[in-house]
Amino acid sequence: MKDTILFGDCRDTLKQFDEKARCCVTSPPYYGLRDYGGEDKQIGLEQSPEEYIQEMVNVFRLVRDNLTDDGTLWLNIGDSYYNYRPGKGGLPQQTVSNTKQDLPDQCNRRANKLEGLKEKDLIGIPWMLAFALRADGWYLRQDIIWSKGNPMPESVRDRCTKSHEYIFLLSKSQNYYFDVDTIKEQSRRKRSVWNVNVKPNKQAHFATYPPELITPCILAGSEENDIVLDPFMGSGTTAMVARSLGRYYIGCELHEEYNNLIQERVPVNILSTISPTA
Repeated sequence: MKDTILFGDCRDTLKQFDEKARCCVTSPPYYGLRDYGGEDKQIGLEQSPEEYIQEMVNVFRLVRDNLTDDGTLWLNIGDSYYNYRPGKGGLPQQTVSNTKQDLPDQCNRRANKLEGLKEKDLIGIPWMLAFALRADGWYLRQDIIWSKGNPMPESVRDRCTKSHEYIFLLSKSQNYYFDVDTIKEQSRRKRSVWNVNVKPNKQAHFATYPPELITPCILAGSEENDIVLDPFMGSGTTAMVARSLGRYYIGCELHEEYNNLIQERVPVNILSTISPTA
């Protein structure tokens, strides 16, 4: 089942893989940022941060089952701010965003004012998730800062422009595979702040991470001919980088419309797509 992408909800498709991956490199939908359309139970559109975190814990429990005993998880996740304001017709409109983009109407209608959060609060999603995964049995090994030299401009004037996200390194076991020498920077070990510019992909969803960001993750977390897993494959960046480094990939993607885009980025002769039955 190498070099395979299963189209469907990863909470279902992750149960269908029959080979173990050496590492998982992924960036899940961020909480409350965007409606990708077509599904009622999309991850990211939960009514509270706590519900979102629980769904993430469930997903990464399945990911852990698909890793070798010495496998690792490299998890890119960004934070968001909370704003609440009444919407039209008395319906609450909740926006949770690290950009100026509001949530779609259908999400606004589901959301109520969240207890414990004040207007303008930074929610703290990355660390909420990291601690929840640790409590669920993962070893939380490191927080890596993705420092963006060209962050998205913000109009806000009462705080600094947000220019970083997190990559958390988690392991399935206390002893895990990590090749520190493959990611050395000249004569020293790689530091925990990674300076990588954003490279928008107009063909893909806006959340695409640049190949340069995940190359060290795959190099340190796997060997040639190992399998790299991404349960949120999106436009196929993880698959593309994995193959360029001599690894195989397996992954999941909710939306089949990404099929053509993935095939443009990953050679067709190594791409398999399967639409699992319910």
